[in-house]
Amino acid sequence: MIDVQKSNHASPQYLSFDAVADLLSISKRTLEMWIKNKKIQPAETQNNACNTIYFEESQLMKFDQYKKMKLTTWHTEKAIVPLKHYGLVELFAGAGGLALGLEQAGFKSLFLNEVDKYACETLKKNRPEWNVVHGDIQNIAFENIQQNVDLLTGGFPCQAFSYAGHKLGFDDTRGTLFFEFARAVKTLQPKVFMAENVRGLLNHDDGRTIATIKQVIADLGYTLVEPRVLKAIFYKVPQKRERLFLIGIRNDYANKVNFHWPAPFERMMNLRDALKAGELYPCDVPPSSGQTYPARKKAILDHVPPGGYWRDLPLDLQKEYMQASFYLGGGKTGMARRLSLEAPSLTLTCAPAQKQTERCHPEETRPLQTREYARIQTFPDEWEFCGSTSAVYKQIGNAVPVNLASAVGRSLIRLLNDIEQLPCQA
Repeated sequence: MIDVQKSNHASPQYLSFDAVADLLSISKRTLEMWIKNKKIQPAETQNNACNTIYFEESQLMKFDQYKKMKLTTWHTEKAIVPLKHYGLVELFAGAGGLALGLEQAGFKSLFLNEVDKYACETLKKNRPEWNVVHGDIQNIAFENIQQNVDLLTGGFPCQAFSYAGHKLGFDDTRGTLFFEFARAVKTLQPKVFMAENVRGLLNHDDGRTIATIKQVIADLGYTLVEPRVLKAIFYKVPQKRERLFLIGIRNDYANKVNFHWPAPFERMMNLRDALKAGELYPCDVPPSSGQTYPARKKAILDHVPPGGYWRDLPLDLQKEYMQASFYLGGGKTGMARRLSLEAPSLTLTCAPAQKQTERCHPEETRPLQTREYARIQTFPDEWEFCGSTSAVYKQIGNAVPVNLASAVGRSLIRLLNDIEQLPCQA
């Protein structure tokens, strides 16, 4: 659980400074200004030897983000089940984070495509009954999928489009992987589609990319729900990961139903929830393969405290580790970064030991191991990954967190249930 204290009297709940900044989606500097301007005041907690700033739960109820968490309908939504079998086609499937979460929500996978051979091996190993097709999506004939497709999903890579003629239509996306996703929508005519991407897609190419996508979706005969960035920390994921979700409803249903975004979980998970026995997992994380540090790097990182980074090193080690970067501007907060058990993990990358985006274990001086990576992405321990250690890191780092996918999946099941109950449905 996120860093919370209880007093010895009426047992009020306390949240740490970092936890409140994460929960309210504001910077630490902004929170400091709020304290200075008395918009929010720290609590006087007992036995706080580390002088950590805490806030009492009662004063956080004035913020919508916190109120939604405490008054959540998560457990009601958890009970949503499909009225019938809903067929799923997934493109750019990766190692299965999205597909597994959607399966947990109640979807039946009909067809999955992925170009990475190790990710395909992972999918086939864990779900031999799934129809996993390895290969370039440009070579997929979607006409060969004969089953009824209720939901089409995919996390297409974000690419710049050609704007010849400035038509901002389907042909302007030709040669990109979004074009292939749109081609699948055009061919399969699913009742609903869901695309996920990085939040940067909203501003990519000065907003022209998302403008083109919206136009193509309209041309295909779908109504786009206003895109939304979901923060994984609100959906029972111990990681500060953000994903943009685009949900389209076929026009013959769009004005008859409403899509409801998932409610947040009742509290925020932290790295302790991922690595230790508790609510997320019944046992401590098992040992697994992982990268190691060179001896000198390990000796330097030994000096970084949990939650700290290069500025927490002695000055001489700062200069040695940072080299020329020491004299440049910017915080460079990912460098020499050690995670903390008492906070959610930073967003996982495709490798935990990259100098710019270090992900050092909170208690041992080493990079996170692959199974630790998987738990932070909320994969079950029985989900096995194929390929080299580097290939496994890449698969996990690129995945959609399973619990986030499951939460969105339940909202999609509810939407399809509503469509199913419309009059005159075939």
